[in-house]
Amino acid sequence: MNGERYLLDTSAVISLLAGNKTLAERLERADWIGLSIITQLEFLVFPELTEADKSLFEAFAARVEVVGLTTSQKELLSYIIELRGARMLKLPDAIIAGTARHYRATLVTEDRHFSGVPGLDVLEP
Repeated sequence: MNGERYLLDTSAVISLLAGNKTLAERLERADWIGLSIITQLEFLVFPELTEADKSLFEAFAARVEVVGLTTSQKELLSYIIELRGARMLKLPDAIIAGTARHYRATLVTEDRHFSGVPGLDVLEP
């Protein structure tokens, strides 16, 4: 493998499941692919989600690491608090950005407000 690590936000998951071949090819070469539990929740509560969409997402989520939050993850929690306070990110975005930073992964997102976050590599899908 090539050492590439990616954390996908909701926009990236939607793009991938909609057939973004460029993103799929990039992810095939990755050493690690993750989703924040926030991304999983955001995707699954989307109002127009069909049962087929849910099944496709569940199959995808089973092949990657879904990263949760626990009180024992002191470093991750510190990143989240720092990003929420210093960058004024909404809490879900701070959790996603903090998770990418903690896992030393490139955040795959269409959301431009992640650009310029210190210590965070961002890739548009």
